[in-house]
Amino acid sequence: MDKGKMLPNFCANNNCKMYMDLKDIIRENALRYLPAKSLFRCTGVCREWELQISTPFFAHNQSNSFRSTSGFFYQTQAGVPSFMSLDPMAYGVPDPSLTFLPEPVDIRASCNGLLCCQGRTEYRAYYICNPVSKRWKELPKPDADHGPDPAVVLLFEPSLLNFIARYKLVCAFPSELGGYEFDIYSSENGSWRNPGEICFGDWKLLPKSGVHVNGTVYWLSSQGVIAFDLTSERSQLLSSAPGALGMMNGKLCAAYVRGQRLVVSLLSNTHSNTMRLHSDARTWVEIQSDVSLDATVAAESYSYTPYHFSGRYGHGPGGVVFIGDDTVLLRNGNKFYSYDMKKKVSNSLGEVNIDTDAGIVVYVNSLVEL
Repeated sequence: MDKGKMLPNFCANNNCKMYMDLKDIIRENALRYLPAKSLFRCTGVCREWELQISTPFFAHNQSNSFRSTSGFFYQTQAGVPSFMSLDPMAYGVPDPSLTFLPEPVDIRASCNGLLCCQGRTEYRAYYICNPVSKRWKELPKPDADHGPDPAVVLLFEPSLLNFIARYKLVCAFPSELGGYEFDIYSSENGSWRNPGEICFGDWKLLPKSGVHVNGTVYWLSSQGVIAFDLTSERSQLLSSAPGALGMMNGKLCAAYVRGQRLVVSLLSNTHSNTMRLHSDARTWVEIQSDVSLDATVAAESYSYTPYHFSGRYGHGPGGVVFIGDDTVLLRNGNKFYSYDMKKKVSNSLGEVNIDTDAGIVVYVNSLVEL
C-alpha cells in the first residue's frame, strides 16, 4: 500500500530529471548551431545558458558550427553601412552602421562572420571586424597604392584548431606596367606581400565581383573572368561568365535570370580557350534552368542579357546579385528578393535606399573572435 502511494511522486521526480537532462543537452549540443542574434536572446533563458554563451570557447564552437547566409551588408546613398537581414527575428547585428570603428568606412568584403572595411580618411586604412562583438583590427599600410576602389576578397575558414581567426586579404590593383598586380595580406604573418605576378591585358576589373573558391580568387572583368591561384600565385583570363559569380556545391558558378527561370552554370574547364578549334570543351556548363521564380519576382528581376560589364556593379534593369549554395539574392533597382534553392520559395526583402555604385556583401551571423 505504501509503495503504491509513493509511485506518483517517483514518476514526477523522473520527469524533472528528464527535463533537466534535456536542458543540458540543448545547452551543450544545440545552442552553437544558432546565429548570434538568436543566442543573445537565449541568454535570458537562465544563468547557465548566459554563462555558456558568453565564454570564448562557445564563441569558437559557434563560429565553426554556424555557416548559414544571414543577410547582406550594403552602403546607403548617404554612404552609411547598413544591414539587410534574411530573417530580422533570427539574424542581426547591434550596430549596422559600424560606428564602433575609428572612422567612417566603406564595406569591401566579407567572409564567415568577418567584415573587411576601408577608411575614408588619411591613407584609407583597411579594417577587419566582427560587427557582432564590435571588435576590430587595423591592417598595416600596403606598399602599393590600391586606388580609390580596390578589388579585395577576404578569405577566412573557421578551424577547430585555431581559437583566433586566421584570414587573408587578396587585392587586385592596376599595375604601372599595365594589367593588374596582386597584394596578399596574411594575419598569421601580419604583413602584406606582392608575389610579383602581373595579369596583362587591356581590360577593366569589376572590384565588387570577387569570389573565393577552393584556393582560387575570381573577379569579373570587361574581357572575361580573372582567376588568381593562391597556391601557384599565377593568374589567367577565363571566358566571360554567364551571370553573377558565386559558389555552389564547392564549385565556382554563375547565375542570371532568363524569363521566369533562374539559370545556373558551373565552371567546367579553365583551359577551354587553349583547346583545338571546334572542340566540345566549354568553360561554363549550364546545370540548372528549371528553377521557376514567382511571377512578381521574375518580372522585377528579369535580365534578358546575361551578366555584362557596364563599368560598375550593374547588370541591366535587374538580376542576380549573389548566389551561394541555397541562397540567391535578386535585385531590381532598390527592391530586393531572396530565393531559397532548397525550399523553392522566394521572399521580398523590401526596398532599401542603396548606393548603386557600392557593393553588396554576404554576411554570416557569427561570434568569431578576432
